[in-house]
Amino acid sequence: MKFPAIMKKIPRTPALLLPGLVAVFFLSLSIGSAPVPVLDGLIGWITGQPGIPALVMGEIRLPRTLLALSVGAALGLSGAALQGLLRNPLADPSLTGASQGAALGAAFVFYYALLPGLGVFAPLLAGLIGAGLTLLLTLWLAGPGRPALLLLAGLAIASLSGAALAAVLNFAPNPFAMQELVFWLLGSVSERGMPHLVFLLPALVIGSALIWQQRPLLAALSLGEQVATSLGLNVWRGGRIIVLGAAILVGAAVATAGNIGFVGLIAPHLARPLAQNRPDRLLWPAAAIGAMLVLLADIAVRLMPPGRGIRLGVFTAFIGTPFFIRLIWKMRREWL
Repeated sequence: MKFPAIMKKIPRTPALLLPGLVAVFFLSLSIGSAPVPVLDGLIGWITGQPGIPALVMGEIRLPRTLLALSVGAALGLSGAALQGLLRNPLADPSLTGASQGAALGAAFVFYYALLPGLGVFAPLLAGLIGAGLTLLLTLWLAGPGRPALLLLAGLAIASLSGAALAAVLNFAPNPFAMQELVFWLLGSVSERGMPHLVFLLPALVIGSALIWQQRPLLAALSLGEQVATSLGLNVWRGGRIIVLGAAILVGAAVATAGNIGFVGLIAPHLARPLAQNRPDRLLWPAAAIGAMLVLLADIAVRLMPPGRGIRLGVFTAFIGTPFFIRLIWKMRREWL
């Protein structure tokens, strides 16, 4: 069935986003503790030539840059999808409970050395399992209710997962394990390599595909659930597919890089004017802006004096909180 009044031809991502993303990408590759020629390093790494530029570029800067882009895109895309589904501009990807579940799963690996044979993949896999379990609990608690009920169920499961994580911290077997987990929870894309990116990319593809196929539902929901139902769309099924895609994206991002807050909330708002406030057109612009936000924040963290830098998640929280307060203030003025 065609929806001519709702699903018109979707324009390409605004032309400025792709050049901007490429510019930020190469800016990230050029910034570090020592000057390294970007092109020489990339060519040397690709061709397998030995040398410090190739080693620095291939083992440190390129994985970190690609990981920041992937994490930011995952958070931005999931935030745009959930805001469109719930028709709530304050909806955040963490509302699915996936981020708290991922953190809880990784905590068990740090404390109890679970999955020792997987090495660096152990906390990643445990985080994804934790995110999946919290998603199942959220869907079970929400039942056949409306998409808005998913928000309440997600909040409840997120609170439960947060309490469980606090209990794990409380009974930490030693202070070193606690310190390692706390630093991980603060969020960072440093000290990660290509294995982390290999883990994240399949989840990014699967989660994005699940959300992308529900664009007609997001377009119809902008006119209300009754309109979407009258057009023959299954709101219940489509809503759960969107939540599943968002949970996969958020769970994999948190399992890989820790908690990086507010990106999923801010990116859709920055992209909304470019998408003419259409939720179905918002997905890729929000993903592109989310990628740039995380990468720019990581660049800012790297530019801080050595020994006095802050974690990426802390930096995004400081930047995102004023934006969140401004958004609430603006909505309050509209309601009065």
